[in-house]
Amino acid sequence: MATMNPSAGLATVQREIETACRDAGRDPAGVTLVAISKTFDAEAIAPVIGAGQRVFGENRVQEAKAKWPALMARQSGIALHLVGPLQSNKVRDAVALFDAIHSLDRDSLAAALAKEIARQSRRPTLFVEINTGAEPQKSGVKPQDADAFIAACRARHGLVIAGLMCIPPFDEAPAPHFALTGEIARRNGLALLSMGMSADFKIAIAFGSTHVRVGTAIFGARGTT
Repeated sequence: MATMNPSAGLATVQREIETACRDAGRDPAGVTLVAISKTFDAEAIAPVIGAGQRVFGENRVQEAKAKWPALMARQSGIALHLVGPLQSNKVRDAVALFDAIHSLDRDSLAAALAKEIARQSRRPTLFVEINTGAEPQKSGVKPQDADAFIAACRARHGLVIAGLMCIPPFDEAPAPHFALTGEIARRNGLALLSMGMSADFKIAIAFGSTHVRVGTAIFGARGTT
């Protein structure tokens, strides 16, 4: 269920991003707010668009296909980011619809993305997802395998990798996971870091995050869908 005033939630998050950047000695322009609109309908999203937000994140290709074309027809300049796991059989739709994909995590997906990027001549910004906690229930490349995977994406598949994404374990302090992701990015020459959600985006900014993925703090608590 959305908050009564998601545009007010957006304004609060924007102020908190500015404060976190100032505290970290960073330019707020270097942090992109990805408003996570998964499970929320057009009625909840429209006020956030009206308040000036243009970058949104979705977890599922099918959900995004169902609701975003109509919203984008009414407002130009929308950028969609896929932040959830991507199945290989959804790659064609994902490349067509999304401007960024945060969940590249296996060789078969890299191959499918390379094929569709070539076929469509459309190049979404690609993030490799790092499973910093090596959690078996989560997708993502294990940290010790990250360098080899990034190299394979580049050399074997010809992909342009722009950055890394991580989701720290729920029950652990996020800072070490953000630091680890940042170190992997630095040694692989990657400029973008998709780190931080509603509960920890201010910490992520201190560790160099360039993309914070915030849903609950803007839209309120969501259902289980």
